[in-house]
Amino acid sequence: MNRIPDTQRAFILSLHDVAPHSWPLYQSFLRELQRPASLVSTLLVVPDFHRHDAAERSPAFCRAMAERQAAGDELVLHGWSHSDDGPTPRGPREWVRRRILTHEGEFSALNEAAAYARIRDGLALCRRQDWRVSGFVPPGWLSNEASRRAIRDAGFDYRTDAGALYRLADGERLPLPTVVMSSRSSWRRRWFERLNQARLRRFQHRPVIRLALHPVDLRHPESRAFWRRTIDALSEQRRCVSKAQWLMENERLPASGSESL
Repeated sequence: MNRIPDTQRAFILSLHDVAPHSWPLYQSFLRELQRPASLVSTLLVVPDFHRHDAAERSPAFCRAMAERQAAGDELVLHGWSHSDDGPTPRGPREWVRRRILTHEGEFSALNEAAAYARIRDGLALCRRQDWRVSGFVPPGWLSNEASRRAIRDAGFDYRTDAGALYRLADGERLPLPTVVMSSRSSWRRRWFERLNQARLRRFQHRPVIRLALHPVDLRHPESRAFWRRTIDALSEQRRCVSKAQWLMENERLPASGSESL
């Protein structure tokens, strides 16, 4: 049962893997939308994407992030490198999770000290650039118990995974029905467009829907067009909010059904 009150329905526009190399893709896409002025984006910033695209080596990118935040967008820390260079997977289940489904789960196998060190460095970058961040999203939405402790202890207000936002003060789980594409092949794009149309019908009465965009989606005309149509349609039906705003609006929910951190 969804305990979030259905007052004003909303959607979250979450842009993943924001870095100097990907920001031009997002900029051009946002300009294509029918009502860009009404959109509040949640920008998941990677400090040094795959260790060869450092944010601070691009002053123009850093200025763009500061300008977006000043205009109302939210910045979220999205790992450090977005690359899973942790210990070798152990067992078939972990191998599938970290090597077949994704190679991007940076926080899926780190110990607490290693996870905290990357978070500390990311927060230091944000302070140097005068970026305000209150949330953390582990790359690939993957984390283990040790990295979740590090995320909590770093002082964030929330983290998110593939299905929910977690209020870290008490562990309250707020469901986030999510629409996401897999765009790396033509058959995946066709399949996920049909799947997402079914998801949107299923989620139409939910109080919030999260749209999780990735740069690869915008490199292919069909997935780019799907996102444009979806965002334009939802903009006419729902208000667009950031994750931080959604958390603030639901901060009085009682802490039941909490996860173990």
